[in-house]
Amino acid sequence: MALTLVLGGARSGKSALAERMVKRMPMPTTYIAPAVVDPDDADFLARIELHRARRPGAWRTIECGTDIGGALTSSVGTALVDSLGTWVAAYGGEDPDVPALLAALAARTGDTVLVSDEVGFGVHPATEVGRRFREQLGDVNVAVAAVADQVLLVVAGRVLSLEASPW
Repeated sequence: MALTLVLGGARSGKSALAERMVKRMPMPTTYIAPAVVDPDDADFLARIELHRARRPGAWRTIECGTDIGGALTSSVGTALVDSLGTWVAAYGGEDPDVPALLAALAARTGDTVLVSDEVGFGVHPATEVGRRFREQLGDVNVAVAAVADQVLLVVAGRVLSLEASPW
C-alpha cells in the first residue's frame, strides 16, 4: 500500500496529476469527494463537472462530506481523495477529525492518493474565518505528510518531490 499526498495551489494541476497517477494503479478505484456543495455556487459546480468529465466511468464515486474516514474504510482497491481542502471546509470552521483520517489511512490495504491545497504560499487571509481555515488545512497537510510515503508539490503543472525533513 502506498500513500501519496499531492499538494499545490489553486489551478496548479494537482488534481489532474493525481488522476493520472491513479489511472496507473490497481483497480478498482474509488474517487472520494468530501466537498459540501452550495447549489448556488456556479463556479464551483462548473469545476466539479470538469473533474467528473475527466474521470473514467469505471471509477466509483463517494461524496462523503466530513465522513472521509468512513469513505476510506469502505473503499476497496485504490482511493483518490480530492480534496482535503474541501474536507476541512465541510466542517464549517470546526476542527476536522484528523485522528479519524489518519486511522482510516493506516487501515487501508490499497493505494491512496490525497489531493490538498497548499495555502501557506498565498496572501494572508483578511478574515478570521480565512485565517482559521489556512491554519486548519496547514495542520492537516502536515499530519498527512508525516505518514505519507511520498509528498508531491505541483506548481504550474510541474511536479516537485518533497523529501522528509532530516530533523
